[in-house]
Amino acid sequence: MASQRSSGLSAASPLRKAPMIDSPETFLKTWMAAINGNECENVLSLYSENAILFPTFSNRQLDSPEKIRTYFEALTQREELSIALHEKTLAVQHIRPDLYSMTGIYCWRFAVDGELLSFEARFSFLLDLTKPRPILHHHTSQIPRSF
Repeated sequence: MASQRSSGLSAASPLRKAPMIDSPETFLKTWMAAINGNECENVLSLYSENAILFPTFSNRQLDSPEKIRTYFEALTQREELSIALHEKTLAVQHIRPDLYSMTGIYCWRFAVDGELLSFEARFSFLLDLTKPRPILHHHTSQIPRSF
């Protein structure tokens, strides 16, 4: 299978036609639907060539399409994978035309050794909606236990 090194996407992998991403909220629905559908290629298609990802389940900065691909390929193989937004936590900042910052809390769920576990995580996205691959930066981390 040939791969397109520059995009980190597999040439043979069909992508579902994504809805027009005309708002941060549409973007987030599209990203979450791809996660919930275990659609790794559709998730990857949203990350810019130069995107940086600080992922929930890794202590590494992922700064190349290949590293981001490896992370999401492993994550989307998790049994019973799903993600849900805590809608009241969503905050969108309009920085300039078509450039947005988006923050909030979502909950990852997947099975580990047959047991369904939940992981609350805060997130931030920096999005350029003029680009077909709008994610410029994505940071997400598990919410620490409070004392």
